[in-house]
Amino acid sequence: MEQRGVHFIVITGMSGAGRTLAMQSLEDQGFFCVDNLPPAFIVKFAELCAQSHGKISRVAIVCDLRGGAFFATLNEALSNLKKEGFPYEILFLEASDETLVRRYKESRRRHPLSPQGNILEGIQAERQQLQELRGQAHKIVDTSNLKAQQLKEQVAELFGHKQGIGRMTVSVISFGFKYGIPLDADLVIDVRFLPNPFYKDELRLLTGEDPSVQDYVFGNPVTQEFMVKYLDLLSFILPHYLKEGKSHLVIGIGCTGGQHRSVAIAERMGTHIQDENYLINVKHRDEGRNRLLQSERENIPDE
Repeated sequence: MEQRGVHFIVITGMSGAGRTLAMQSLEDQGFFCVDNLPPAFIVKFAELCAQSHGKISRVAIVCDLRGGAFFATLNEALSNLKKEGFPYEILFLEASDETLVRRYKESRRRHPLSPQGNILEGIQAERQQLQELRGQAHKIVDTSNLKAQQLKEQVAELFGHKQGIGRMTVSVISFGFKYGIPLDADLVIDVRFLPNPFYKDELRLLTGEDPSVQDYVFGNPVTQEFMVKYLDLLSFILPHYLKEGKSHLVIGIGCTGGQHRSVAIAERMGTHIQDENYLINVKHRDEGRNRLLQSERENIPDE
């Protein structure tokens, strides 16, 4: 069926993971937003939007477990939406159990699946119920380490006007394995086999964005050979991801602390991917964390 002129973003995911903030970000981008719309009304609502003669062409809908029994019909509603020729994407927001428990305690709100009981039990039950929907998601954002403004910016990058038609966005995230693997990563590469600048006194407090650290990392023949092989692999697989309809790919680059090697590799990889005409977003999740801890240790006075 021919696609109709209204594009839908379905925002869903874990309670407390930031769905309202994501909706606000899309609203700022010019989307027509509806919160907690029962899935049974989605197709009818799409028909109304199609009759707006182009005035409503981008729509964001928040659907979650607050809908109670109605939420169970979401898969059927999305299938019908596709049959009627309305393209859609699912944005799934999640966060770690620890983060969600903390947010609920701070807000003093009850979890929808555990109004009288344990918050963690409600979170775990919700995660189980949403497992299938998460697998269908086009984009997954882990908000555990994101501030409100950072989440809004990330959603804007994914769905704003900068999003090129027919181009895939690739997010390259450097991280430290000691702080955990990014939950939303599609591909993860471990670069801890490369020489570590941390053991060079003059480089220890610097990061992989510093030219001297980059010279050290890329001056090693092992790094040079690795980059040739891995970038060649990316050049091969990225077009196939795009061909299969993937619009956003997250690549995690991890070293021990996320300060030196992973940052340098992510920067170089981002440049390569951008040169191949993909939309690129490079982020360094743990870049400052390890450096701050090390600086604090070195400034402790002797007793």
